[in-house]
Amino acid sequence: MLDNEGMSVVVKRLRKALRELPDPSVTLVGKKFKDPFLVLISCLLSLRTRDTTTWPVCQRLFAKVGSPDGFLKLSPAELERLIYPVGFYKTKTRTILAVCQDLKQRFQGQVPSELEALLSLKGVGRKTANLVLIEGFGKQGMCVDTHVHRISNRLGYVRTKSPHDTEFALRKKLPAPYWNDYNALLVLWGQNICKPISPLCSKCVVNTICERRGVLISR
Repeated sequence: MLDNEGMSVVVKRLRKALRELPDPSVTLVGKKFKDPFLVLISCLLSLRTRDTTTWPVCQRLFAKVGSPDGFLKLSPAELERLIYPVGFYKTKTRTILAVCQDLKQRFQGQVPSELEALLSLKGVGRKTANLVLIEGFGKQGMCVDTHVHRISNRLGYVRTKSPHDTEFALRKKLPAPYWNDYNALLVLWGQNICKPISPLCSKCVVNTICERRGVLISR
């Protein structure tokens, strides 16, 4: 099983290999706007939507509106038009407006900077809450999506059955200095090399130390 020494090698190699690739959309929003609220909205938009779609939508949307009050002045139809073509844009419109209303009523229009408070917002799960802490507030978080769950298990670093289990396994095992960019690294690697089906193992910079657990076909 991959130990922390091996994981140190993985992180260093991925950081080097990914220097030329663009950051995930939520990371880009955090770097450009430096606003926890806009990071939160970008997280909600990015769910089950490619970064190549999410990032242009975020840029267009945030040029027009950037606060809970601003969003609440929009009709659902107006917001739907602004966030199209993100996936499930009608459902996301309802979620965004509900979150904005909740922020106004319970948090004076400010995004809370604590995990449990973020999780109390409608439509905000652990992945989103942790990502807001990391990209919105610069705080420590352990964000686990399907890429992080799959690759952490594929490497042989954890043995878990769900992203929820993976988050808590990584909280116990992964050294704290790796936490905040672990998600971005594995998301980019998962999108480009370590794909769910038939990963590009021949092009992988960590193929000599990866256990390839669960990989039946690779390229």
